[in-house]
Amino acid sequence: MPTSKIEEQLYSISKLLRDKSFALSMAQHLEAAYYTSIGEDTPAFLKESDNGRFTIYRFTDEKIAVSIAAFYALECAIGQLMYSKGGNPFDWLIKISDRTTDAADRLVLHSFANAAWKAGQPFRGLDRISRDNFASAYFLPEEEIKKNMDQIYAAALYLKKEIQDIGDCSIDVQLEKISQLLQSESFALGIAQYLEEAYYKDTHQFAPAFLQKGEDTAEIKRFMKDYKIAINIAGFYALESGLSYLAISQHSLPSEIIFSIITDSIDVKDKQLFERLANLTWKAAQPFRGLQRITRAIFTPFDLLPQNEKNKDWVQIKAAAKKLQQTLQL
Repeated sequence: MPTSKIEEQLYSISKLLRDKSFALSMAQHLEAAYYTSIGEDTPAFLKESDNGRFTIYRFTDEKIAVSIAAFYALECAIGQLMYSKGGNPFDWLIKISDRTTDAADRLVLHSFANAAWKAGQPFRGLDRISRDNFASAYFLPEEEIKKNMDQIYAAALYLKKEIQDIGDCSIDVQLEKISQLLQSESFALGIAQYLEEAYYKDTHQFAPAFLQKGEDTAEIKRFMKDYKIAINIAGFYALESGLSYLAISQHSLPSEIIFSIITDSIDVKDKQLFERLANLTWKAAQPFRGLQRITRAIFTPFDLLPQNEKNKDWVQIKAAAKKLQQTLQL
């Protein structure tokens, strides 16, 4: 049970994370915030005809989406580490893959990994958010943290090899190369296969073929309701992950951080943390919606995004904060 006010609030937030009815209401709220921000009327979240309807996924896209999350977490976390501590992507890839980062750096990496993992779960079925490990990173046991970090280390090894020929180049050159990799479907398949194999190796299991016979053309049906929630709830998972990170790293009270977000009094560096997390959870969702979505120009490192795209991230964080404050009466 919670032993402090910080733990009490994070415990309450974790209960909401696992609440499917709250997920629906939060997703509706965030979709409405998006349409309001672009000056358009908000359509009905679900049509009457959507009840019992399914959406169709390519099996390959979902398989890649599940396995590639750690790469997106790594890419976004490196941006945060560069912003707060300097350096360039290749420098950080060396430190991460060599496992020479300090505890503060590892907390950033794990927080981003947990956010990316959460963003993918409702796409695979809303029941998955009801599990005990769908909780604030503050409460996760060491074995769950190790799984996330092992995937981060594996992603760093793979990406380091891909950009080692430009390791001495400028940050801009390195970011442009990473952008090209982010937008490559063939790279996505390659690193997803590598990360799945690494997962099985790290958990001492036999790694099956990434795609079994016939799976390259197979399709998966998912409930339309789950799909709609998954698309729109990413901003909440970004908010929650940022709250957990600041609670652990700065001993900050979630309610105070939420108030600072709503009133725009938040510290600039903390605001950018939340924006980067929002960019991450958005990225983690895209291949579930179709792998071709990663080929768009906006599927790029946060630091290469135009300001209007960054503003969209903040709209979602702020809307999620308002909804959470109202629900918990913080």
